[in-house]
Amino acid sequence: MMAKKIISDHSYDSDKIQVLEGLESVRKNPGMYIGSTDERGLHHLIYEVVDNSVDEALAGFCTRVEVTLNKDGTVTVADNGRGIPVDLHEKYHKPGVELVMTMLYSGGKFDRKAYKVSGGLHGVGVSVVNALSTWLEVKVRRNDKEYYQKYEKGITACPLKTVGKATDTGTTIRFLPDASIFETTEFNYDTVATRLREMAFLNAGLQIEITDQKNKKHDLFVYNGGVSEFVTFLNRNKTALHPNPIYFQDERDGMQAEVALQYTDGYTENIFSFANNINTYEGGTHLIGFKGALTRVFNDYAKTNKLIDDNDSLTGEDCREGLTAVVSVKVSAPQFEGQTKMKLGNSEVRGIVEGICCDKLAEFFEENPSVAHIVIEKAILSSKARDAARKARELTRRKGLLESTALPGKLADCSSREPDKSELYLVEGDSAGGSAKGARNREFQAILPLRGKILNVQKARMDKILKNEEILAMITAIGTGISEEFNIENARYHRIILMTDADVDGEHIRTLLLTFFFNYMRPMIEKGYLYIAQPPLFKISKGKAVEYAYSDRERNQIMKKLGNTGVNIQRYKGLGEMNPEQLWETTMDPQRRMMLKVTIEDAMAAVDLFDVLMGEAVEPRKQFIEAHAKDVINLDI
Repeated sequence: MMAKKIISDHSYDSDKIQVLEGLESVRKNPGMYIGSTDERGLHHLIYEVVDNSVDEALAGFCTRVEVTLNKDGTVTVADNGRGIPVDLHEKYHKPGVELVMTMLYSGGKFDRKAYKVSGGLHGVGVSVVNALSTWLEVKVRRNDKEYYQKYEKGITACPLKTVGKATDTGTTIRFLPDASIFETTEFNYDTVATRLREMAFLNAGLQIEITDQKNKKHDLFVYNGGVSEFVTFLNRNKTALHPNPIYFQDERDGMQAEVALQYTDGYTENIFSFANNINTYEGGTHLIGFKGALTRVFNDYAKTNKLIDDNDSLTGEDCREGLTAVVSVKVSAPQFEGQTKMKLGNSEVRGIVEGICCDKLAEFFEENPSVAHIVIEKAILSSKARDAARKARELTRRKGLLESTALPGKLADCSSREPDKSELYLVEGDSAGGSAKGARNREFQAILPLRGKILNVQKARMDKILKNEEILAMITAIGTGISEEFNIENARYHRIILMTDADVDGEHIRTLLLTFFFNYMRPMIEKGYLYIAQPPLFKISKGKAVEYAYSDRERNQIMKKLGNTGVNIQRYKGLGEMNPEQLWETTMDPQRRMMLKVTIEDAMAAVDLFDVLMGEAVEPRKQFIEAHAKDVINLDI
């Protein structure tokens, strides 16, 4: 599955381009097309342009993509594909490149002739980038000539013209994001590089290069091992149970499936699914097919080889403990749920993927019995632990809204029974919990004090997790259950607020809580239900005047305003140092408080970070601390 240029019977010229709509709506409602106008939406512009180049690679016409973050804030994306058509469209009497750049839903991907498989299904990509840019220019190398055209806010600024000769083919696009639309126009190198690395993994042999001219950073991504190398990369900070990932790929009924998986000695599962290079964060039919095949093959092999009794069976959860996997499919007519393309919906894909995975995995197990025994024995241990934890698991199940008598004894619940109006504070320590109970608005604010540091779930199996009193209290109070039993519809609160001290211990407790939510209640984060409270760092008073500062910079500004004489500064190290009135005024009053919403920008990067910070391996954690030592804010000596 190496990237290489090929010759196709299907020509790609302007008569392959279909037009469905203009760009007027894009500038009025940008979020509808790119998700948001914040940093995430800004980076989406680059991905849309790169996706077009990768589609050329999928079609067999592109082997290299170059992305440059220029000093002037523009971005350049260049490829060596066929080049966007420049001949006049018979119906619209405009060059093909102008139609692609200025008309929404225009492109050569609708009839599946110029492109058999593509990620840019709806054809909105590059035209949306054009509409949301102050200006965009395109250079096309085609027909032994180089062509040029410029656009301003999606409108053609000059006619297409020939500017020179060309010795190869390809497209180069340079654009400047419109600062009047985006909250920020500064691109983050690491964010872009992570996405480009992912694209290189998914397209074996394709070279993707990124350069940051301003910060003098550069990377070249090319992985001949494809998704197998991807899994090795994802497990680089973990201890693998078998040296090489299990890898297989096949094509059936016009659909390609490529799968790599490897087991580690950990307890959490991390499966990443893709359809036509698009990260389907919410899974879909391809993921369901893979999971079903895995469970079936494990049980068939285990029973055939007398590893378990015929009357016993391994659950899907057992079979996926410690698993890292990448499932990538290429579908000619993908059906995504919405333009965000978060979930694949093609019903036929499930059966095809399940069939391929069953056949290939069973074949691998027969040919590699030592690996088969290792991973199945891990699943059997998981099953035994699951049986031991069954009683504890029952405590996490909720049947409708539980009565307050069944809730944790130390929970001070709110009177509201409307989840969208209710919030739960998870508070570090009984002392701070007491202050929070005195400070809260009893109508909609619930308080659950947590004693000490909760269990590090990155290093524990479910049976041990469910024996931890603090975790059980959280699960029962929140009401959703965890892991496969998780049901967000049963959430008793739509705001879960982590409130810990502003010191090293407090940050550690917060990290432990984030690890728990990410591994076992991730939909709470994805739905936007998880927050971090921001208590003040300083109380600054002069006479009767009292102000609070949430950073060193804010403290200095307040001191400058109050003057240097007679000013008293109190540095808060713990929430317990504040009385209920102060805690309400600074941290819990919805009219004045500051909170951070927890989001997942990149699930793979998050998995990697939790492995480094909370996993068994010491060396990656040491390297992380050394690399980020200069960024430390709170240091207790």
